[in-house]
Amino acid sequence: MHGLLALTVYLPTLDKIVKGEYVDLEDPLNIPGCMPVRPEDVFDPMLDRNDQQYFEYVRLGDEIKLSDGVLLNTWEDLQPTTLAALRDDKLLGRVIKGPIYPIGPIVRPLGPAGSSSNQLFDWLDKQPTESVVFVSFGSGGTLSSEQLTELAWGLELSQQRFIWVVRPPTVKSGDGSFFTAGTGDDSDGLSSYLPEGFLTRTRKVGMVVLKWAPQIDILSHPSVGGFFSHCGWNSTLESMTNGVPMIVWPLYAEQRMNATMLTEELGVAVRSERLPTKGVVGREEIERMVRRVMADEEEGNAIRRKVRELKLSAERASVKGGSSYNALSVFAKQCQSRPCIKVPQSSCN
Repeated sequence: MHGLLALTVYLPTLDKIVKGEYVDLEDPLNIPGCMPVRPEDVFDPMLDRNDQQYFEYVRLGDEIKLSDGVLLNTWEDLQPTTLAALRDDKLLGRVIKGPIYPIGPIVRPLGPAGSSSNQLFDWLDKQPTESVVFVSFGSGGTLSSEQLTELAWGLELSQQRFIWVVRPPTVKSGDGSFFTAGTGDDSDGLSSYLPEGFLTRTRKVGMVVLKWAPQIDILSHPSVGGFFSHCGWNSTLESMTNGVPMIVWPLYAEQRMNATMLTEELGVAVRSERLPTKGVVGREEIERMVRRVMADEEEGNAIRRKVRELKLSAERASVKGGSSYNALSVFAKQCQSRPCIKVPQSSCN
């Protein structure tokens, strides 16, 4: 997320020095404090420099610099180099005049006891530790019918246990989308847009849920060992704070940048060679990705070890005396000293 902030505040500079479309560049974009950003990984408003949304983001990049401070839902040890660049007068010309407050990870709490699906969690309780891959593309992520079929076959071929939150497909073929309701009719149930016989063949190893499932409750369950995700920032934080490695499937906005960070910088995820938004990812590659994360082999063990370290790092940041706790305390005290902002005294303790 803070990589997105760095790119956003640096965008007015890029707008002046880069000619033509960003996606046509051969070399990555160099953003101070960040890993080089591949042209295909830029967030959506940068895909078309003639679109009004692009001009709005350039304006936003300029206006953020005028803010009195920025709160970020992250923590110091997650990406210290990027945070240092945002604070450095020389690297980015002090792009933000106010302080940067990393106060995360802030994630949704677990649901009340008994509020979740008994059938789903009864099934999870019976599975071995870290044996289930959870597949969900968020509240708005949808796939084409063709990609849905390939994903179903990939899961089945992997022979791994799974929980899959399925949404009706958007179109027959092509890429997926976000914030788009599926146009498929789900009145006939899941079998109308999953491969014939899939539900029967996988009933002993998987559960398919229509449209929605309690994500944070599932990710916190000890039987879950992998998360097949669109890697929106909330989902990313929920996965990391529960120590669950990821298979990343970016669809929209900054998700491609998140995917790059998770795979190449942090080493807690795997991704397909082809971007899901650039075409259909085949069942064989999906099978390989699931096995890479879930298998008890060198790569999977290394990924699990790294994500557990991040979980502990996040926990240390959040407790009293941790970096995020201290940053929020400083912010609350500074707000309390300003007459226009009312902050309860308890917020500064």
